[in-house]
Amino acid sequence: MESSKSITGNILIIIAGLFWGSMGIFVRHLNDLGFTSIQVACLRLTMAGILFAVILLIKDPKGFKISLKDIPLFLALGLVSILFFTCCYFTAIRLMTMSTAAILLYTSPIWVMVLAIIFLKEKITLQKIIALVLAFAGCVLVSGFGGKVTVFGVLVGLGSGLGYGLYSIFGTFALKKYSTFTVTCYTFLIAGFGSIFVANPADLVNKISSAENKLSLFGFVLLTSVVTAVIPFLLYTLGLNRTTAGKAAVLATVEPAAATLFGFFVMGETVGPVAIAGILLVFAAIVVLSLRKKEQ
Repeated sequence: MESSKSITGNILIIIAGLFWGSMGIFVRHLNDLGFTSIQVACLRLTMAGILFAVILLIKDPKGFKISLKDIPLFLALGLVSILFFTCCYFTAIRLMTMSTAAILLYTSPIWVMVLAIIFLKEKITLQKIIALVLAFAGCVLVSGFGGKVTVFGVLVGLGSGLGYGLYSIFGTFALKKYSTFTVTCYTFLIAGFGSIFVANPADLVNKISSAENKLSLFGFVLLTSVVTAVIPFLLYTLGLNRTTAGKAAVLATVEPAAATLFGFFVMGETVGPVAIAGILLVFAAIVVLSLRKKEQ
């Protein structure tokens, strides 16, 4: 029977996915202000890193202390996972359609399950396989079909899924020694610092300095970081500490379904029957993972 701790972890991850699903609302507004997608990612990651540092300073100042031998692990979390995933994802969007990029991004649960079996010794179960198939099929339907496809685009798209999924793997190792706040703080500080080098910093500074209302821009970037990074990553990392990496990756696929619903209710986008079917499949995957096993 699934423990209450695991159920709590599942709920936290689902809520995190709902917050991530709102990202398009914020990204589109910042794009309209003239920032490129990579620059939006830089603003989001850097601000989130600062906020996580403030939270850690208030919550547990001693949490800043980490072992030198664990620095590679945190570099992996920040650069190989978060920053790599972001750069690959936005590159895939530029080379192909948004729907194709999204489909490739949500191969992440497959990567996680394979890596979790290899490195975390997690067991592969029929329940997980069924949930994985339902979730991926749902993501394909929600994201749509068609669009130009290139070999390099597919490779970076798969890279985004790998980078996205690696957070669960690296995060599981980090959480064995450090608190949620320490893990998220260093992850985003490193990712934010690294993002500066790929965001055309001179152009980014110029756009910020030439903004008509700098206070309003700062407030919106702050809100973007809180809603799409700080809250969901804290919830996801807390949830990851209470469930398996493979299950967490599948549960997080609620994000594209949530994004579709946000697009419909907030931005007035059309949602067709195929997308609705996809949303239902994603939620069906969550239900399958939530089913308790019969006691032997």
